[in-house]
Amino acid sequence: MPKPVRAVTRLLPMLQRIDLRSGLGDLRGVLPRAAIDVGAATEAVAPIVQDVRRRGASAVLEASARFDGIAPPTLRVPAEIIAAAVDALAPAVQDALTESIARARVGHAAQLPVERVTDIAPGGSVTQRWVPVRRVGLYVPGGLALYPSSVVMNVVPAQVAGVDAIAVTSPPQKDNLGWPDPNVLAACALLGVDEVYAAGGAQGVALLALGATDTDGTLIEPVDVITGPGNVFVTAAKRLLRGTVAIDSEAGPTEIAVIADDSADPVHVAADLISQAEHDPLAASVLITTSEDLADAVDDLLLQRVSMTKHHDRVRVALSGSQSGTVLVGSIDDAVAVADAYAAEHLEIQARDAAVVAGRIRNAGAVFVGAFSPVSLGDYCAGSNHVLPTSGSARFSPGLNTTTFLRQMQVIEYSRDALADVAGHVLALSDAEDLPAHGEAVSARFPT
Repeated sequence: MPKPVRAVTRLLPMLQRIDLRSGLGDLRGVLPRAAIDVGAATEAVAPIVQDVRRRGASAVLEASARFDGIAPPTLRVPAEIIAAAVDALAPAVQDALTESIARARVGHAAQLPVERVTDIAPGGSVTQRWVPVRRVGLYVPGGLALYPSSVVMNVVPAQVAGVDAIAVTSPPQKDNLGWPDPNVLAACALLGVDEVYAAGGAQGVALLALGATDTDGTLIEPVDVITGPGNVFVTAAKRLLRGTVAIDSEAGPTEIAVIADDSADPVHVAADLISQAEHDPLAASVLITTSEDLADAVDDLLLQRVSMTKHHDRVRVALSGSQSGTVLVGSIDDAVAVADAYAAEHLEIQARDAAVVAGRIRNAGAVFVGAFSPVSLGDYCAGSNHVLPTSGSARFSPGLNTTTFLRQMQVIEYSRDALADVAGHVLALSDAEDLPAHGEAVSARFPT
């Protein structure tokens, strides 16, 4: 007798499916993306920022008590607390941070621009100088996860750029007597940063931008540039204070996109999608693939692996949310087009000729090429930076880098003869713009 046929019911996948094999159409309208309302958050944080502007340290500490559940006795972390954090650091973590710092220094040193003198005409030159800002404030998150690696990613490019003064702020932690996470403090110490503040959220950003007088009477000087990722309230505070200070970007929830064909290992793809999803329930994980079989295999692996990961609740929410999904495409050409429209913070290429495909990408915060370049490597020890543009802003914004902390300055030097040679053109243009004093500033140098 033939064996009875057993019906197989396929479980619904975590990732939504978007099938673009019949045509791409309006990609920005169909691709998944987290819905974040920075405008609403800006209205919520505006009173906090204004309170810090008026009342300084007292406002910061009161906000910390309200939002973090604890406030330290002073905003600045005492030197002995930072030193104790290094002493208590696990040797394996210290070795890893030391290696991360060393690799980041090499990678960021390669970003330093070269001063260039251009001879425009005989006796006339323009020099492109790069000058570091004097003082920067670096924000290190401390919510669902704690990020000593973000200390490295913020501090190293600032140090390589030659910034004079570096201040780090990170939220106070209940389990560390109101001081920031011990591993964050230890990372600061390993980098030689001793100006660290226990302040998070909008109040931490406002503290950096506006300055204050600490509870012990010590002056906290405002900074020129604020960098570092954070939640929507940190982003909103940075938006409010842009102009008072420069900022790196408005960071949204983290995201990964993976371009994969039928040569990709579904285990690698599934593991990488989960790795970003564990950051936050709003994190986005997007698979762009030419292979329906691979998509099915990844779905099956996600169902198996999510339940086994430590932060399975937030991972499940992130993967099943509207910001995540699988996009089926008809070709690698279409996959590249989808990736460029999505403009991912992190883009992995797990496909044949991965380096060639990567070379065609225009929009991404960082591109990870091949089966052995996962995003996790970039988070810690690749020598790149993990503070990257999100929410599609990779179309027009770079990741955090050495030049974030540098200002280009043009230095113009003309001799008398060089100015005389071009004086007639200056006079003609000043007349055309009805700005005669501009022309007189030149003719006054050549009295008749």
